[in-house]
Amino acid sequence: MENLNEFVQLTTDFWATEVFGVTVGDIFIAFIILYAFVLLRQWVAKFILAWLSFLTSKSETTLDDEVVGALEGPIRLLPVTLGVFLSMQYLEVTGNLEIMMTNLVRSFIAVTIFWSAYNLTNYASTLLERRSRRMTTVMVDWLAKTIKVVFVLVGIATILEVWGIQVGPIIAGLGLFGVAVALGAQDLFKNLISGALVIAERRFNKGDWVLVEGVVEGVVEKIGFRSTVVRRFDKAPVYVPNSKLSDSAVTNFSAMTHRRIYWMIGVEYKTTVDQLKKIRDGIEEYVTKNEDFAPADEVASFVRVDKFNDSSIDLMLYCFTKTTNWGEWLEIKEKLAYAIKEIVENAGTGFAFPSQSLYLESLPEDTPELFNPPQKKDSKKGDKKSASKAQKTTKVTKAEKPKKETKAKAKAKAKPKKTAEQLAKEEDDKNQYKLEM
Repeated sequence: MENLNEFVQLTTDFWATEVFGVTVGDIFIAFIILYAFVLLRQWVAKFILAWLSFLTSKSETTLDDEVVGALEGPIRLLPVTLGVFLSMQYLEVTGNLEIMMTNLVRSFIAVTIFWSAYNLTNYASTLLERRSRRMTTVMVDWLAKTIKVVFVLVGIATILEVWGIQVGPIIAGLGLFGVAVALGAQDLFKNLISGALVIAERRFNKGDWVLVEGVVEGVVEKIGFRSTVVRRFDKAPVYVPNSKLSDSAVTNFSAMTHRRIYWMIGVEYKTTVDQLKKIRDGIEEYVTKNEDFAPADEVASFVRVDKFNDSSIDLMLYCFTKTTNWGEWLEIKEKLAYAIKEIVENAGTGFAFPSQSLYLESLPEDTPELFNPPQKKDSKKGDKKSASKAQKTTKVTKAEKPKKETKAKAKAKAKPKKTAEQLAKEEDDKNQYKLEM
């Protein structure tokens, strides 16, 4: 029994042990209070968010719902802040520990406030984008990012001031460092200024199809502070520095009002004037009456016989479609090609292709004679004619053969025959020449 009493006494003494002027028992109870609020933060946050959602559900707009969504994170931090404050009040700490706990609570409050302001920036940017006609989506996005950076910097400075750290001397001390960084980061600041100029000039927006001369062609995905992301048509992203966009010529295809078709249609030289007129009138009628093409009073539209080319008579087709969508434009071009082919074929002519004609005034002396194989004829007259021709040729060959044979015999007689020794010597000379080679 005495041992049990001693154990109880030791336990009581342990809970009465003071740490920084606070008993262990009080610290344990304060920890339980804080832990309870940490566990209950989900329930408390759900209750507050449900109450706010109920209030916003009565309105017709969705912007207040976005505000509730932006405050969800800071609301979950509120129970933790309240738990830290109640734990500090229960401990009744004094001196440096009291100052530290107070600064901790103030820091939590500052984080909650600036976190809420940071998230509400998205709500403000959405509202500004809807209400302002002069500011584009990219400009609003840049403004929102700038405000967020300001909130973060001011929040950090506030927390430092809470803990007694003076921000002014730190900023002054960073002056020389900032100059050094500025000298080494000229390209960064150049890109920042170039990006601001690009946005101010409204050269393009997110989602536009652009062509930067000598750099990239694709769809704009993101305009950042330093670079712009352009995704090519092969789905590869290209990060273009804003200075390149500012210094280079940029073609914005998404800003087109119409899309052009410019063709040169070549027909054969045997095409008559009436056929040319029929083809031209047929194409012009198709383009004029088709609703896919823009009328002549909006854009320039021509169908004319243009020139005499090397292998064709060319007709120029110059027109614009109402749509600027690439897929729809290709479909209209395909239908136009089918119609032009039908018009040309109905006119009784055809399309020309590159060709050349060569005319020879005379053949060289060494040109071999052409061999014409004999043709079979069923009639008896044809057989008689072929037989007479064969007799004539045999007579000619018989008359010529003796002459050729006499010439060959004369040449053979003129050349003396070589002995076996001479032939062997010539063979040895040839073999020796091959070895030397």
